[in-house]
This record gives sequence, structure tokens and C-alpha cells, in this order.
Amino acid sequence: MRLFFKTKLANKAQKPYYQSVINLLYQIIRTARPRQWLKNLSVFAPPIFLGNFFVHSVFIAEFKAFIVFCIVSSGAYFINDIIDAPKDRIHPIKKNRPIASEKISLGLAWLIAFTCIATAVIYSALFIGSFFTLTIIAYAVIQLFYSMYFRNVIILDALVVATGFILRVFAGGFAVNSSISSWLILTTIGLSLLLAFGKRRSEKTILAEHLVDAETRKTLRHYPDTLLDSMISMSASFCIVAYSLFAFQVSPQITGNTLISILPSILKSPKWMMLTIPIVIYGVARYLYIIYEKKGGESPERILLSDRPILATVLLWIVSIMLIIYGLP
Repeated sequence: MRLFFKTKLANKAQKPYYQSVINLLYQIIRTARPRQWLKNLSVFAPPIFLGNFFVHSVFIAEFKAFIVFCIVSSGAYFINDIIDAPKDRIHPIKKNRPIASEKISLGLAWLIAFTCIATAVIYSALFIGSFFTLTIIAYAVIQLFYSMYFRNVIILDALVVATGFILRVFAGGFAVNSSISSWLILTTIGLSLLLAFGKRRSEKTILAEHLVDAETRKTLRHYPDTLLDSMISMSASFCIVAYSLFAFQVSPQITGNTLISILPSILKSPKWMMLTIPIVIYGVARYLYIIYEKKGGESPERILLSDRPILATVLLWIVSIMLIIYGLP
């Protein structure tokens, strides 16, 4: 009986410890931002549009590249939150971040960040390739300088964000030693600039609604609404035009005679990828609607997962791409 009570008391004493460990792991995962990993799917773009995505060796190499980018980007998010912790504490939403709210200590945060980045670099060097490894290092260095300096420089902050997307696409090509269309890079630039400027427009809206001073992000004080609106409009137009030219360039040639025989002469060699252009136009327009009417856009990955029209548009675009590139030929 005495042993029973001792065991019971011991379990009660240990329970808070296990709860604290579980809570700490939860806060670490929050800081790693799994939702942001959606951005890393862009590493799959080169083999998808080249038509060799389902080759086993190519898919495995791209999957490794995706995992590595998830690890290194999470390390960069830890560094970003460490540097931004003082400002995040006065932000209406970011004050709840684990590092800003001191749920994760600075020492542990630095340890996790260093471990993530070092693991990504070492694994890339051993199992993927030298050019991919250099891309990973460049990404980590750019993210560090972005957190320390570039994010405080108007316009340049958005250009650095766009660079991160471009590096992901190049990394996908380096992982399998494949070529990359210049129009794909230009489309990536347009889309990333749209997301970057749209995010800043939404951040200004959130801070204005909560009557919080823009000191939480210095560049917001220097971004007039008219400038952001102009840059958003320019980026949206640039993205649509670049994608249209990209779709025209990469449309597959139909080699079978069955489909060609039933088409009129004017459609004997159609650019099928151009059928996806209206989907992209709708997606861009829907994102603009979310920024200006729904006052969203502060978190693009959250929009993708929560806004049903946007999610349906992305899924329809992916299915269309797969059918055109891998089905028609």
C-alpha cells in the first residue's frame, strides 16, 4: 500500500515535467513554421516542366532537396525570430511567437538554428551535390543578412524575399542537373514580389486596425499605400505576362495521331499550356481581392490553406499541368 501511494505521488510529480517537454516541442514546431514549407515545393518545378518528374531517381533527388530546404528555412526562421523578438513583443499578433513570449529561451533557439543549418549543409554536401550545397549556403547567408539589415530597407526587402524563391527553383535544377527556363525564373520573380508587397500591404492594414506604431517593422513607415498599390499592380501584371510567355514556350508537342486527326487544321499544333493562363489570372485576381477587400495577405501560406477559391485554383492548376505535360504527349 505504501509503495502504491509512493508511485502515485511520483507520477503526479512527473506529469508536469512531461507536459513541459511536450509544450516545448510544440513551441519548437511552431517556430519552425511547417506551413511555410509550402514555399519549398517550388524545388519540384524544374523536373515537372521538363517532363521527367516521375523518373524514380529524379523524384528521390528532388524529395531530398525539398527536405533539406525545409530544414534550412526553419533554421532561418529561428534566427529571424531571435533578432525580431524585441519588436515582436509590441506587435498585436507576433507577440505570441514562442521566442518573443519567452516560451523558448534564446540559448536553445540559437542552438536549434545552428543545428538545422549545419545539418542541411552537411547533408547536401554528402548526398546531393556541390552546386546545391552552395545554393543552400547562399540561402542561409541571405536570410541572415535579411533579418539583420535588408528587411529594414524599403523595396530592397521585397527583392531579397524574391531572391529566396529564385534560389529554391535553381536548387531544384541543381539537385538533378537539369536546365531551367528563363521564363520560369521571371514568373517566379513576379509571383514572389506580389506575395512580398502584398504581405507588407496587409501588415500595414493590421497595424492600423490595432492602432500600433509601425516601429514593429521600420520599412512600413516608409511604404506609402500608393507605392505598395503600384508595386502590387506591377508585380501582378509582370507575373501574368511572364507566365503566359512561359506557357507558350513549354507547351508539349503532341506526337500521337489519334487526337490530331479529330482536331481542325487551326489546332493541329496547339499550345496546350496556354489553357492554364486563365487559371493563373484568376488566382492572382483572387489574391488581390483578399488583400484589398478581405484585409488578408499577411500570411500567404495561411491564405492558401484557408481560402477555398485559392486552394481550388492551385489544385486545378496542378492537375491541368500534369494532364497537359504527362497526359497529352
